[in-house]
Amino acid sequence: MRRIRVVVALGALLGLFGGVVTASPALAGRGHKWEVFPAPPAATFPAAFCGFKVRVTTPVDKEFIKVLKAADGSMTFIFTGSFRHSYTNLSTGKTITENASASSKFTGHADDSVTAVSRGRNSSFLTPADAKRFGLPTISILTGRLTLSFDANGNITSLSLKGHVLVDVCAALS
Repeated sequence: MRRIRVVVALGALLGLFGGVVTASPALAGRGHKWEVFPAPPAATFPAAFCGFKVRVTTPVDKEFIKVLKAADGSMTFIFTGSFRHSYTNLSTGKTITENASASSKFTGHADDSVTAVSRGRNSSFLTPADAKRFGLPTISILTGRLTLSFDANGNITSLSLKGHVLVDVCAALS
């Protein structure tokens, strides 16, 4: 159960949702059918992320999830659908809405570590320390293939982006 909570929380935090997913043939036909995945709750990021508080809401969430369980105890969560985030600078009231529909697959391993792979337009939320470490904005829309690995405590152990930053949300809201 802890593994599921970690994966779902990381999914909500990083916004790696949506898009069109094609499961590998080895996973086809296993697990549950597609189910509606509830929108993450609105969140307010502190000024440490952008220099001002940012409110994030989800005006469009037509997202679905499929959960697959492997014999080794690992679980895979596949996300598909349409997803948009609205970002508001709480100091000025300026708001932008961005498409964040990407195909995403999270795998929770038996040791509680997680691997996440996403393709397409991803909303990304990184702590200021992780943003500096990986050379990315704290809050952004990324495009391309994004691969993340997390340890059992939810800390990012690796991040690889084969793509680019489409929108630096903090800069766009400044």
